[in-house]
Amino acid sequence: MYQYDENEKRFLRQRVTRFRDQMLRYLSGQMSEDDFRPLRLQNGLYIQRHAPMLRVAIPYGTLSSRQMRALATIARDFDRGYGHFTTRCNIQFNWVRLEEVPDILDALAAVDMHAIQTSGNCIRNITTDHFAGVARDEVLDPRPYCEILRQWSTLSPEYSFLPRKFKVAITGSQVDRAAVRFHDIGLRAVHSAEGEVGFEVFVGGGLGRTPMVGQCVRAFLPHRELLTYVDAIMRTYNRFGRRDKKYKSRIKILVKELGVAAFAREVEHEWMCLRDGPATLSDARIEAVSAHFQAPACDVHAPVPDDAALTRIFDDAFAGWANRNTSAHKALGHSIVTLSLKRTGTPPGDATADQMDRVADLADRFSRGEIRVSHDQNLVLPHVLTRDLHALWSAALDARLATPNVGTATDLVCCPGGDFCNLANARSLPLAEAIQRRFDQDDDLQATGALSLNISGCVNACGHHHVGHLGVLGVDKNGQEFFQVTLGGHPDGEPAIGKIMGPALPADQVPVAIERVIKVYREHRAPEEAFIHTVERLGHEPFKAAVYGGRDGKHSHA
Repeated sequence: MYQYDENEKRFLRQRVTRFRDQMLRYLSGQMSEDDFRPLRLQNGLYIQRHAPMLRVAIPYGTLSSRQMRALATIARDFDRGYGHFTTRCNIQFNWVRLEEVPDILDALAAVDMHAIQTSGNCIRNITTDHFAGVARDEVLDPRPYCEILRQWSTLSPEYSFLPRKFKVAITGSQVDRAAVRFHDIGLRAVHSAEGEVGFEVFVGGGLGRTPMVGQCVRAFLPHRELLTYVDAIMRTYNRFGRRDKKYKSRIKILVKELGVAAFAREVEHEWMCLRDGPATLSDARIEAVSAHFQAPACDVHAPVPDDAALTRIFDDAFAGWANRNTSAHKALGHSIVTLSLKRTGTPPGDATADQMDRVADLADRFSRGEIRVSHDQNLVLPHVLTRDLHALWSAALDARLATPNVGTATDLVCCPGGDFCNLANARSLPLAEAIQRRFDQDDDLQATGALSLNISGCVNACGHHHVGHLGVLGVDKNGQEFFQVTLGGHPDGEPAIGKIMGPALPADQVPVAIERVIKVYREHRAPEEAFIHTVERLGHEPFKAAVYGGRDGKHSHA
């Protein structure tokens, strides 16, 4: 993973010193709230419903064991003993004390971490596939390009005051595990007809109150022109993007209003002035950054037990976990392991300080000290010897990190909702727990297969409910919490935004509704057919009828 040089370390220390002075002036009354607000937001500090919240950047979701231990220490010393991993692959501390934030930033800087650009109208944390560098279906490792974009965009004077916040995602694989078409800019690695490596470029995706699928503005961009072309997009957005209304200021609105063809022409016109210019990536620059991401030496002679052998050697509980929580690695004898943060009774994405320490220990023992954060709010160990899976499972079980539910209905994605957020219309965390408890004892859950379930507490869609196979959105109806259920969203292949099934339901009816939807799937699926494919084949009517009791929109009661 990328290692900061001395200049970068010095910069972080200086920035903390500057913010400490700003904080002291604010607390002493020498600086007004209006003057302090942009300064705290530039350092990832929010004021939530009950307490200040600090959002810490985890660039492209990659952590070392040393950094994870530092996060554990911060959770223990400065918060209430836990942290929340987000859908942007960052971590949030929800109960920090205002006057101690500079001390937290100091502790972060000591391990090359910070909270820069985790808020504000700037280019936010750049995300990628949590299996980057080890996935079997990879065209290229996207992490070096994420790092190049991070260095280019961080504190850029030109792009620190955009019309609105801006999100970029890159995938290097054929299967899109980064949801690139639901970002302001999405990049997918591809080969040209001549075999050259480059990117397919999508613009104008996003969720929130106006969800849109990103549209292709360039089918092939040579990888050396990554910065020049992204720069052209940003300049076009900065020039034409609306600043008069907050809800009309995202690039997706600009692309829709201009039309994708007209927007692409503006970008190409701007690119003519930048192409082959100083920002064009040289082989030396790419190689220098890529050197930080060289795969660790693999044991090419490691034995590869097959699934049947695992089942014979160990018990069914381990075999079930290995089936759900491990993925194919490109190196012989290795596996990718997902540690689930979706144990029933624990808010999705939350990890205690002790668990973070245990994850760091597991990374050192089994994964060469490296950890990934997924946008599904789980943690990933990317370099595990397959022969060590049982030992890892035993240790993870002891740390309550071995719930065998990755990709199932209880592996749900969920924002903090009304328990923390000022913007939320409803409490998403109690609903998430109710759904998990509803399916906790479902013996057929493993056989049901891949099913994504996403919950957002408001239209800002931090839980990405639009792209869940099943999505749940909290709404306010005359001061009461209700929830809309959407069906059919997904980010891969030809992405789709979930469609509302019918009238919003009270919280106690949502788990029942989801259970009925899954029952329809189980009854009507073809052999080996995934949930989303059954939905696409049958259409929404059978599922709506099961939930609402017919076509008249009147819902039945549980």
